[in-house]
Amino acid sequence: MILTEIRHDGGHMRLIIEQPKANILSIAVIHTLRRALSEVDRLPHTRLVTIEGAGDHFSYGASVEEHRADRIPDALAELHGLVRDLLACPAPTAAVVRGRCLGGGFEVALACDLIFASKTAILGVPEIALGVFPPAAAALLPPRIGVARATRAVLTGRTLPVDDWVASGLIELVAPPEELGDAVDRWYTEHLAPRSAAALRCAAQACRLSLTQHVNTALPRLEHLYVDTLMRTQDATEGIEAFLEKRPPHWVHA
Repeated sequence: MILTEIRHDGGHMRLIIEQPKANILSIAVIHTLRRALSEVDRLPHTRLVTIEGAGDHFSYGASVEEHRADRIPDALAELHGLVRDLLACPAPTAAVVRGRCLGGGFEVALACDLIFASKTAILGVPEIALGVFPPAAAALLPPRIGVARATRAVLTGRTLPVDDWVASGLIELVAPPEELGDAVDRWYTEHLAPRSAAALRCAAQACRLSLTQHVNTALPRLEHLYVDTLMRTQDATEGIEAFLEKRPPHWVHA
C-alpha cells in the first residue's frame, strides 16, 4: 500500500502510494502513509522526504464513499492528521506529481514544502462539483498562492495543467514524465545533499512556522464547518450519492 525506499546514503526517503486504481486516499491508505512518515524521526540523516503515486497518477483524491455523512468525520480527521504530520515532519518534504493530483491528493501535495511535477500533470480541487468543498485546501492554498487564486480554485473546482500552477509560484520543478525521477535526483544532489541534515531540519521548520500556525488555527474551524454545517445539507448528500451512482446531481440549494 505504501512503499518505502531509502536512497542516497539515507538522505532521501521516498514514500510511494500504491493503491490501484489511481491511488485513492482511503482512511486505511492515509493511516499507513502517516505511519511510514513517522519513521523520519529515527532517521537523522534524512534530508528529503518525497511522496509520490505509483503508476500514471499521483492520486485521484480521497475516497468518495468515505465522504458520506456517517464516515466523513473519521475521514477528515485522518486526512487532516496527515496534513499536520507533514507540517511537523522533521525533514524537508516534497510531492512528486505525475498525472492527476486531485482533491485530497492535491491537499497532501499542498502540505509538502515543495512540489515537483511532470509537464503533463493536472492539479486541482474539484470537490464543489460534488456539493462540498476541500477544507485543507481552503486553509493551505491562500498562504501558498494568494487569496484570489485560492478562492478561484475552490469556488470553480477547475483542474488546471501544471503551467498554471507554475505561474502561481507553487511548483518548484517541472520535467517530462519519464524524466521526473532523474530530475528530482539531480535537484536533491545539487541543493540538499551537500547540506547538514540538522540545519535543513531546522530550516524546514522555520519556513513552515507561519503556515503551520495558520493551519492549526483555521483547519479545526473548517472541519467544523464541513461536518456540522455542510454535511447537514441535502445538497452535500445528493452530490456524493450522485457521483457514486454516476448521474447528474439534482440540487435543492439547501
